[in-house]
Amino acid sequence: MITIPTLETERMILRGPKPDDFEPFAKFLTTERSAEIGGPASRSEAWRGMAMMIGHWELRGYGMWWLEERASGRAVGRVGLWNPEGWPALELGWVVYDEFEARGYAYEAAVASRDYARKTMPSNTLISLIAPENARSIRLAERLGATRSGTWASPAGKEALIYTHPEPEAKA
Repeated sequence: MITIPTLETERMILRGPKPDDFEPFAKFLTTERSAEIGGPASRSEAWRGMAMMIGHWELRGYGMWWLEERASGRAVGRVGLWNPEGWPALELGWVVYDEFEARGYAYEAAVASRDYARKTMPSNTLISLIAPENARSIRLAERLGATRSGTWASPAGKEALIYTHPEPEAKA
């Protein structure tokens, strides 16, 4: 069994997946909003996607955390580090389910994920790959201090904007 570290923020717990996380994940993947991450998808495709994210932790030693709202214990989405074969660099990515949008959860969790990467990863290069039509994610990347640095075509042929996050400040 792999060990996925748990991170905590004021309002959320970033943790490894639990069986109960599958239903909200599969539900999200049936929506048009999931097109930004390769959906819409069937339940069986959602299952394989969840298993792939767990496998990423095993193969890379890092990955996507499942977000749990502290107050309710409900699944909020996922945020974390992603770098499958063929990716241009280590990606900081996020998805927040519809009912939890516009609450600042993605920002809060992305900061925790970015800070974790800065403390534990050998490379300081961190990007976010964003669908050109995803205005909310573009605003979030910019709020995190990232700047647009190019475009990229995914292995599936989808165009993504590359946002590069600033390097951490040197410690004196």
